[in-house]
Amino acid sequence: MFEATTADGVFGLRRPGARWLSTGWNGGFSRADAAYNVSVPEGWERTDLDSYIDERRERAGFEVPGPALLTGVELQHLRGARLDPVVAYATVGLSNPATLPMTPSGAADESVDRSASEPTDESPPVGTVNLVVATTRDLERATLASLLGTVVEAKTATLLPTTGFSGTTSDAVIVGSDATGEPASFAGSATVVGAAARACVRDAIRASFRSRYADREVPGSVADADHGVVTDRRADVFEL
Repeated sequence: MFEATTADGVFGLRRPGARWLSTGWNGGFSRADAAYNVSVPEGWERTDLDSYIDERRERAGFEVPGPALLTGVELQHLRGARLDPVVAYATVGLSNPATLPMTPSGAADESVDRSASEPTDESPPVGTVNLVVATTRDLERATLASLLGTVVEAKTATLLPTTGFSGTTSDAVIVGSDATGEPASFAGSATVVGAAARACVRDAIRASFRSRYADREVPGSVADADHGVVTDRRADVFEL
């Protein structure tokens, strides 16, 4: 089983020798005894992220390094959900929402004013909707990547009806598996691992959302939020 602990604004999920796949800072595949979600204070401006993560982890009493996410959401709003061989932990904030209109008004080759939501090559390192999801099943790299896709799909499917947004501009996910567990070759939505992950992600996100927005207003649109992006352009569609 994975062991979860929070201390001094740091959440740690521990399992010796676990496999991880992270979309966060300095992410990718790794082997580590733990993964982390670190809450940063308001006005945080550090850019030496590796050093900062190590400082916060060590200050909180977590000795072993591992993949880590950063979030502006306080860990009092962290919520977890468990089903069958999967557990998921979520922190949800909507200061920088993102939407993808199905009827975009902008064309691929026309000049339109997107000054409030112009995309860039860089995304803020602080994930606003962060997920750490782990399974006691043993997943190889390809299956772990499949689980990541299942988790991201479940995140989007949950956020749309819950918040009106498909996500935020800095969402991040870590998925992990127990290398000593029973092997699983697939992690799509119809599998034991995938189906459990979908339910856990949905319920953890909704619980964290209810906690953080119990006494604060949810942005009604990207324009109402502090930051955000609307992908309002059309791509060129072609046949081969």
